[in-house]
Amino acid sequence: MSSDSNSTVIARVAAGELCGRSINGVRRFLGIPYAASPTGEHRFAAPQPVAAWAGIRDTLKPGPNAPQRTRAVPGLDVAALIGDGWAPGDDYLTLNVWRPDDDHTGLPVMVFIHGGGFVVGSKDAPVQDGATFARDGVVCIAINYRMGVDGFLPIPGVPTNLGLRDMIAALHWVRQEAAAFGGDPDNVTVFGESAGAMAIADLVTSPLAKGLFRRAIIQSGHGGMTRDIGVARRLVARMAKLLGVAATRDGFASAPIEAVLDAIETVSLPTTRIDLRGSDGREPVFGISRFVPVHGDDVLPVEPLDALKTGAGAEIDVLIGSNAEEMNLYLVSSGVRDKIGRLIAWLALRRSQPRAWSVLNAYGAGRQSGGRALTDAMTDLVFRWPARRFAEEHRGRTHVYEFEWRSTAFGGELGAAHAVEIPFVFDTLATATGPEGLLGQTAPQELADRMHRLWIDFARDGSLPWAEFDRDTRQVYRIEAGSAAHEPAMPAAAYLP
Repeated sequence: MSSDSNSTVIARVAAGELCGRSINGVRRFLGIPYAASPTGEHRFAAPQPVAAWAGIRDTLKPGPNAPQRTRAVPGLDVAALIGDGWAPGDDYLTLNVWRPDDDHTGLPVMVFIHGGGFVVGSKDAPVQDGATFARDGVVCIAINYRMGVDGFLPIPGVPTNLGLRDMIAALHWVRQEAAAFGGDPDNVTVFGESAGAMAIADLVTSPLAKGLFRRAIIQSGHGGMTRDIGVARRLVARMAKLLGVAATRDGFASAPIEAVLDAIETVSLPTTRIDLRGSDGREPVFGISRFVPVHGDDVLPVEPLDALKTGAGAEIDVLIGSNAEEMNLYLVSSGVRDKIGRLIAWLALRRSQPRAWSVLNAYGAGRQSGGRALTDAMTDLVFRWPARRFAEEHRGRTHVYEFEWRSTAFGGELGAAHAVEIPFVFDTLATATGPEGLLGQTAPQELADRMHRLWIDFARDGSLPWAEFDRDTRQVYRIEAGSAAHEPAMPAAAYLP
């Protein structure tokens, strides 16, 4: 790698040379392909190698991302969290690399996988700018992957879990090319939030990802949101019917992309009735997303929790955690929490949880409104307790955190909601503060300094300032408080596997 006086920088990877840019002490290479374009004959195929190019490839702009459709949320700057929506183009299986503008080698590598319910998001959202990690001595990489129909719909005749296969291909690229950017390929930490964290938890257990990373940071995610392929095929049938095509590769390939995005929106509506419950009567995703990874293939031969019990991923150090009030992002920002009573709360929950009345009672229905009981219950059912279950079953080194700082957005009611920790992890508070900022008007820089440093120290050598989690001591580190303590089991424990 070399730099010149006009701040362009050159790096060489196996497929050819790259031209990036140095800005404020960070070298940036944006939109580097890690796999061939997933279009034409490569659509609905496993990720294919990148063809070599002649000359120097420009990596000064982020480039396209996966097809998606985003919607505004009144009072919230969504673009800061998930990006500006769909940037059309064929070459979107790409990644960004940020590294310090120096000649150091052997640097820790951190690979970020974005969230967005497996249907929206990209590597380029402002809140997750990896330059802050590069500034502090890390090679930071963020990836795009296929989503929705192309990434997570198990169409007959199509390889399953194509989105996860994309992530695995990107991690192979990282292993091969990290040294070209000063990184240590034997010291890779994957980290992600929400759907990205769910995917990482799955990859911890995947035989196809074995040896590709040393550590994993799982933010508001876990391994409990996968479907049996047979159950997910119900979604295939519904999508095919909406599109008026055969439930085959050729059928879905024939549908215009805008029609596909329309259909995704339709099946994602809470009013769309589709039974995605498993044999136990539970819907493991609670309706938050219809498109999730499936188990029962070569990527995830068994459900992740069962794989952990047999020692899968034991060689990986895991840092996993949640936010204290996760569901506020969905139920406070929409106004639902304070509009619904106990009956509507029960109707909403019973679609996913067969013992809905019992759950709501366990979370204070009768002592507080049905909407608030539902919000508290779903925070634990969807996020907090499954993360602890993942920690319990992981046979390797495992640490658990809780992020409890409360945002003042939405009149102070948003609190420690889903995604609120991301600007602290990346030390990008300015992207998420302001009149419509996720964090409210202001947020404590000192907390961002500490949380950002915790993530870097863990990625560097596994260091963390609190004890490992086990079933007996149940040590959970609260980020704002800066201390760990025993955490008792939650009421949700009685209702989840």
